[in-house]
Amino acid sequence: MNTVVAQYLEAWNTREPAARRSAVARLFTPGARYVDPLVAVTGHAELEAAIAGVQAQFPDWTFSLAGPVDAHHDQVRFTWGLGPADAPAVVIGFDVAVLTDGRIDSVYGFLDQVPATT
Repeated sequence: MNTVVAQYLEAWNTREPAARRSAVARLFTPGARYVDPLVAVTGHAELEAAIAGVQAQFPDWTFSLAGPVDAHHDQVRFTWGLGPADAPAVVIGFDVAVLTDGRIDSVYGFLDQVPATT
């Protein structure tokens, strides 16, 4: 599961559109669903567009793992941070991902720290 989480964060950090689409297609099932307090999307195209939207809103920020990966059966939870690469995370959240046949089929995201200015 550590590899899946690393690939997941890498997909959220991939800025080149073709490479990002490829990462999403490789990591997620075709009908994957992603839900957090700000967005609910289904499928590769919508997921890729949601990632691109976050990148447009925070063009110089990156996602990083912010704690241990905890997994059992086909599900994994982990805390992540979003912020400038050379500074502490500004936004902190955690995601729970459920896998089907080794690929992510659903993600449930939660935001733990969101500054009023973001």
